[in-house]
Amino acid sequence: MPHHDAWVWIGFTGLVLALLVLDLGVLNRRAHALTVKEASLWSAGLFVLALLFGLFLGVTESPHHALEFYTGYLIELSLSVDNLFVFILIFQYFCVPPEAQPKVLKWGIVDAMVMRGIMITLGAIVLTRFNWVVYVLGGLLLLTALKMLRQSEIRIEPEKNPMVRLARRVLPISDRYEGGRFFVRGPRGWLATPLVLVILVVEWSDILFAVDSIPAIFAVTRDPFIIYTSNIFAILGLRALFFVLADAMNRFIYLKQGVGLILVFVGLKMVLGYWIHIPIGLSLLMILLILSAAVVCSIVKTRRDRVRIPLPG
Repeated sequence: MPHHDAWVWIGFTGLVLALLVLDLGVLNRRAHALTVKEASLWSAGLFVLALLFGLFLGVTESPHHALEFYTGYLIELSLSVDNLFVFILIFQYFCVPPEAQPKVLKWGIVDAMVMRGIMITLGAIVLTRFNWVVYVLGGLLLLTALKMLRQSEIRIEPEKNPMVRLARRVLPISDRYEGGRFFVRGPRGWLATPLVLVILVVEWSDILFAVDSIPAIFAVTRDPFIIYTSNIFAILGLRALFFVLADAMNRFIYLKQGVGLILVFVGLKMVLGYWIHIPIGLSLLMILLILSAAVVCSIVKTRRDRVRIPLPG
């Protein structure tokens, strides 16, 4: 198991806490929908910070650790972006008012950090003791990738969600939102607002995406510190990135296929790793090329479609 000094762990934890306080406790203390400009600046700042952190690892530890971090960060970021498209559809399905969306995202991000930490710890322990599990995880990633590539559109079906069905049986639920409140007092007692159902669906999707993303990064490295830091950096920017993508959701039409191809590459790397060794630098290059191709093809396609739309009259 790779070793990292205690001060590196402590320093990273302090950095994350400082960023959370700055984002949720200072800049956005009052929940509000971020403007595209605000969200873009915060997302760009976190991206630069992630680049600097990778550079820090390269200088203080080794260039190999830096490449592992960058590769893991890109994988997690691309999967997180796909997750955000699901969040957008969930909000649209439940008609969540804009002023309530930041609160749901805040809870989703904090819970995702805790959940990823637990899953990374368990994954590292299992893979250390049972190395053959890597082939199972690789196979699961390939199945997920094939499903993603074959699926033409994302379907949101909350009525089939076990957590939502349980909540409807146990809790009396109001039929309207009350700002960002989860519970309100009615004539016959406390009622849950529809926001409770929204956050349950968001948490459920977080669990499903964590099942995909955690095995994917284990194909890059077995180092829990690299896995955790790359995951956290990707998650930190989700709240702001949501408001950027909400404005440009229809422009990146091939992003889902790009993420699917990344999972195919990562799954094959896990399954064939015993026979074929792919250097970390080549893995990083492949992921960059796939993401770039997905973005460029999306932009070209949307521009062509815009030109073909006939003008009225």
